[in-house]
Parts: sequence; C-alpha cells; structure tokens
Amino acid sequence: MTASATNRRDAWLFFLLAFWVLAVGFGLRDPWPADEPRFVLVAKQMVESGDFLFPHRGAELYPDKPPLYFWLLSLAYGLVGSWRWSFLLPSLLAGLGTLALVRDLGARLWSPRAGLWAATAVLVCFQFLYQAKRAQIDPTLVFFTTLSLYGILRHLLLGPAWRWLWLGGFAAGLGVISKGVGFLPLLVLLPYALMARSGWQGLAPRGANNAARWAGLALAFFLPVLLWLGPVLAVAFASGNPEHEAYLRNILLKQTAERYVDPWHHNEPFWYFGQVVLLFWLPFSLAYPWLVSPWRAAWRARDARVWLPLAWVGLVLLFFSASGGKRDMYILPGLPALALAAAPFLEAISVRAGFRRAVLAFVLLFSALLLVAGAMALSGEPGFERKLVQERGLGDEARWLWWMLAGVGGVGLLAAALGRVRHALAACALLLGLLWSGYGLVVHPVLDDENSARRLMALARERAGDGVAIGLVDWKEQQLLQAVGPVAEFGFRQPVPVQLGRAAAWVREAPGERRLLVQRSDALACVAFDDAAQAEPLGTANRRDWWLLRARALAGCP
Repeated sequence: MTASATNRRDAWLFFLLAFWVLAVGFGLRDPWPADEPRFVLVAKQMVESGDFLFPHRGAELYPDKPPLYFWLLSLAYGLVGSWRWSFLLPSLLAGLGTLALVRDLGARLWSPRAGLWAATAVLVCFQFLYQAKRAQIDPTLVFFTTLSLYGILRHLLLGPAWRWLWLGGFAAGLGVISKGVGFLPLLVLLPYALMARSGWQGLAPRGANNAARWAGLALAFFLPVLLWLGPVLAVAFASGNPEHEAYLRNILLKQTAERYVDPWHHNEPFWYFGQVVLLFWLPFSLAYPWLVSPWRAAWRARDARVWLPLAWVGLVLLFFSASGGKRDMYILPGLPALALAAAPFLEAISVRAGFRRAVLAFVLLFSALLLVAGAMALSGEPGFERKLVQERGLGDEARWLWWMLAGVGGVGLLAAALGRVRHALAACALLLGLLWSGYGLVVHPVLDDENSARRLMALARERAGDGVAIGLVDWKEQQLLQAVGPVAEFGFRQPVPVQLGRAAAWVREAPGERRLLVQRSDALACVAFDDAAQAEPLGTANRRDWWLLRARALAGCP
C-alpha cells in the first residue's frame, strides 16, 4: 500500500472514530442545563414567531448572546423537524469541522501524519469532547476561530493566499456574532508582524505591500457583523421601542466590554487557566514535558510554523487571564492551535518510553477511580451516591450509571495490565472510547427525564388536566421548553415576588382553569404548601422541589 493510500485509510478511520465518540447518544436526550434549554428555547421562539433579529426568552428579550448560534439551531430544526434530534447537530458538525481543519492545516504545514496527530490531540481532550457533545455556543465558536486561524495561516505561512486571508477575516466576523470574542484569531497578526520584521523562517513571501488587499481583511471581518447589526439597528431606531434600545445597550456594551472589564460572576484568580490546560486538556497535556525541548529548538531556529500558532495561544491565555471573570471553556479556542504547534513532534513523542509510562499511569489511575466509584455506589457505601439520587429524583435506574462506571474502569485496568507500556496509547484510546460511549448510551437516557424537566412537565399537565393553563413562577428555561398544553409565564428576570404577585392575580381571574407551577423556596413563604388539597408536590427536577398550586394556596400572598 502506498504512503498516500495509507494516509487516506488512516484519515477515514480517524474520522469514523471521531464521528462515533462525538455522536454517540445523539437523540437520546433533550436539552439539559446549563445553557442548553435556554438556547433551544430562544431558537424555538424564533421559529414560532418568525422574529430572527430580536431573540426572546419567554416574553422578554434575550440580550446575552449574539444570534448566529440560535439561527443555526433553527436551521437544524428546519432540516430535521425535531428539536430532540436536531439541537446537538450544530455542535456535532462544528466538532468534526474543527478536527478536519486541524488535520488539513497540519498536513499542509508538515505532513499528513503530523496533521492526523494534531487532530488526535484535539479529539482526546476531555474538554473538547465534553463541549462538542453539548448544545452550547463554544463548539461553534471554536469552529469559527479555527477556520479563521486556518485562513489567516494559509496566507501568512503557506501563501501568499489573499482569498484565504479574507476567509479568515470573514470567519472571525462570524465568530463575533456567535460570541463576542470571535475576533481573537486576528491577534495572530501581532506576533506575525514581529516575526516578519525579525526574519523568521517559515513565513510566506510578503511580496509587494498591498494596502488594499490588507484592507480587504478588515472588510471581510466587519461584513457579517454589519449584515446582522445593520437590520437590528434599523428596526430598533424605527420602532422607538425602549426594549429594543435596552437590548442594544446590553448586547453591545454590558455583555462585551463591561463583562470583560468588570465581570459580575465567575470570578477566578489570574492563574486559573493554568489548571484548565493541565487537567481539562488531558490526556494531551501529558505530552507537555516532552514538547519543551522541540519548542525550544524551534525558537532557536526561528520556525514560525511552530511559534506563530504557539504565540497566538499565549495571547489567548493572556487575554482571558487579564479579566476577573473566567470559565474553563473560554480558552477552548486555543486548543486546536496548541495541537498544531505540537503536530510535528507528537509522533516522535508517542514512542518515547517516558511518555508511554505517563499515559499508562493516567489509564491506571483514572480507571481505578472509575471502578472504585462505581463499585462503592453499587454497594451503597459510604452512601455518597444517595445525594445524587435524591437530588435528581432517580430510582432503580441509577444503578446503570454505577455499572457503567465500574465496567469502564474495569476494562481500562484490564487493558492497561495486558498492554503495559508498549500498548499504553491503545489502552488509553479504549478507555476514552468506552467512557464517552457510556456517557452517550447510559448517562443520556438515565438522567434525561430529570435533567430536561420533561417528566416534570408531563406530570404537571397530567395533574392539572387538559385545557387547564399552567403558570410558571421562578421558572427555568427547561420548564417552558418542555411545557405541554397552555402555559403562561410572568417574566424570567423579574424578582420572584413580582412574578408571584402577577401570577396570583392571574390565577384568581379564573381559579378553576388555572394552576401555578412553582419551586419551593424562601421567596414563596406566603404559599400554603401544607394544604394538601391546594398544593400538590410533583417531585424533584433539576435539584429543586416542584409544586402544583391551586388558587387558595395563594390566599396568604399579596
């Protein structure tokens, strides 16, 4: 078999495996918190209302995120016709697209083998797989930032290729209307300017200075932003609606600059992302000690193919570390670039005995942890699983979770014992494949009814009766998304007492035809939860206790 045929075969096998671990469990669950029910609800209301410019969450405008991801969810629903079978489609395609871009650019910069190793390094990371199997904006953002960096590096390292540069700018603009930080790939121009001035190796010939073509990069970047923002501004100014004005102020200022400079949640120390790249990027991060020497050699050789993406990763880390508000997924766009910087060295590292021992130790420790946790949960000692079962309202079906953990851990230990150092990478691949298969085939169906609130809303409809309207107080997005039959809500951002006051007046208008669904909390101290005839417990969902109330349960409420 020729080398090219071998490379094609290996690529096909890789993407078949990648598709399996990314897609396994598809269609076996509905949207889960956090974020998924909110995003799908926004997209669902877009489809139902036909308003694709101003996203809504219930009756209120939703200004926290730009609309592109909601448009993609709506498009996926239009193609599939089912929210359950479509809401994970954008993340699945974005994950596969990111891997394809990393593999292709690695192959062009070094070799097909190096490109495949880079894509493998991305695929095995815990954070990448976890996010790509969720309906959150981050997988889509990572695809657009990777596409942007791909296009820009095609010009800077493999060019001149102006059309690729412009595509990179356009993809960065799409990233901005997915999540505001989509502009980050453009920062790679800063280290490029320094490297070009210092005569680094590996940069594409600059040729004649063409200001008009470089201006095309800026135009390509702003084009998708203007295509969205232009109609939004036109409608907002023409309508004179104060809600539209508040929406613009929130999404253009509060959720971008203000959130970065003065964050109001998720505050973490400056060094927070250091632990993310070490722990959440396992097992790829096990290779870091063996990358120091080749990266140092590449620095001495002034190899821009290695250090341009690596410098960009450093800028991404610095950008997010400088803000007080931090979440682990913020730096996920840097993972593909880090894998590209490691690409030409990973195959040589993979045969090092020290690296394989590190991988074997990881497999042994992680497998033992899974096996012990599963076995302890099955035996009921020391009872740590009881809290999870109670909070989630689970029954006997929870045992499948523990059998899955114990089974994956046991197989991982067996593979490590049989393969030892020589086959440590194969044992690691088997462990990860089984773990993510178990997550999709076991965790998804076992936890879905509770996590998605589907069971809660079906029970609420059954107890309320057909035709009875259910009002939501202190609600979560999954309740409105999974609601069956007529439903009302009284604002999401409104304080709970305000929601309760509006809801009480609403119920009293037609007490025989209306009920309230509430979660029991101190904010509802006026409700007569002890009146069994007026307040009916519906059980636990999303770690909260939910009740269905009749009008007289609110007699003590204003």
